Formats: sequence, C-alpha cells, structure tokens
Amino acid sequence: MVFTLFMFVSCTTSKSIVEKPIIFNDERSQLTLDYLLDRYGIEQTTPSITPKMIVLHWTVIPTLKESFEAFEQPTLPNWRPDIKNVSGLNVSAHFLVDRDGTIYRLMPETTMARHVIGLNHCAIGIENVGGTDDLPLTKEQEASNIWLVDYLADKYAIDYLIGHYEYTNFESHELWLEKDKGYRTEKTDPGEDFLDAVKSATLDHNFKPTPTN
Repeated sequence: MVFTLFMFVSCTTSKSIVEKPIIFNDERSQLTLDYLLDRYGIEQTTPSITPKMIVLHWTVIPTLKESFEAFEQPTLPNWRPDIKNVSGLNVSAHFLVDRDGTIYRLMPETTMARHVIGLNHCAIGIENVGGTDDLPLTKEQEASNIWLVDYLADKYAIDYLIGHYEYTNFESHELWLEKDKGYRTEKTDPGEDFLDAVKSATLDHNFKPTPTN
C-alpha cells in the first residue's frame, strides 16, 4: 500500500500527517449510519459529522501495527464483547500517533468514528500508541498531539478539548446524544498529566472548559 504524505507548517515547528486509511467500505458506512440513528436518533444519508470537539486517547496496545489492526476492519473483533451488543461497528479514530510522534490519519475528520460514547457525532478522535504503566505515552507523542490540536482547531470550529476519561461529564450537555443510560465504559486515557500538558500548550484557542458533574 502506498501512503500519501502531507506536510503542514506551523509557526513553531513542522510536522507531517501520513495517510494510512482504515477500511471504510459500504459495510462500515452502513454500520456508521445505523449507529448514528440507533444511538443518537440522527438520520443521515452519509456518515458525516461537524467537528466540535477533540478527544485524546491511548490504545493500551504496544505497537503501531497492532493498534492499526485493532481499528482497520469494519466490524468489531471477538475480543470486544463489552460493546459488541451495542453495535457491530468497529471502534476507530481519525488519527493515530506512534510512539516516535509520527501522525497517521486513519479517516477523514468529517466522517464519524466510534471512539467516545455519546459524542461520536461531533468528536474527532486522536489515539496514541501505548499508554500502560510499562509503556507510558512519550514526549514525542505529547508534542505531536499539541501540533495536531493546533492544526485541527485552526481548521474547524472546535469548542472542546477533552481526555477520554472526561466524556461522562457531558451527560447533561446539549452535545450528549446517547439514548441508553446504561451504556457507559470506564476510561482513564490519555492520563491527566498528558492531557494537562496538551491543554496548557493550546490555551490560545480558548477552548470551553469541560463541564463538571
């Protein structure tokens, strides 16, 4: 497979985004449309979103190859029985950041990815390879997340930057659309220190504060 390399330059540093698309065929498109309708009551003819939020994640998977493979196929593998009953649509994200800081785009930012309960209809997901106690996220990943948040905030009208562990704070917010009050999963990613570092470095975008419960 040949990947296309796009170069972008910011005022402080240059970074690149490598195109590494997951499979987004007719099956995945239909599963995404079904998810939007069943979970959120949104009926559309295309699986498009208007980004209003960026959500930072970690994969808890040690390598880029294994992390990519977890998202690549349209349907959930057997090792995710905890969420398979909700939808057969596989989890995914728009970006995947390797441990050396390389940024891969897995899918267009304006197409829905399944990465955050209740908010997929408006959220861009950034996954980071690793995230365990033995394999903490790196400074290179931190720098790339800062750059990528800057890039996305300049491109879209982004209101919120959150860590995955903060998603339930939006349960009473107008953006929250999940209809099943029992469908929640416990999250700790991407870690408070990592999130605080990215938020501190992107204050000039004036993101709205995350709601408190």
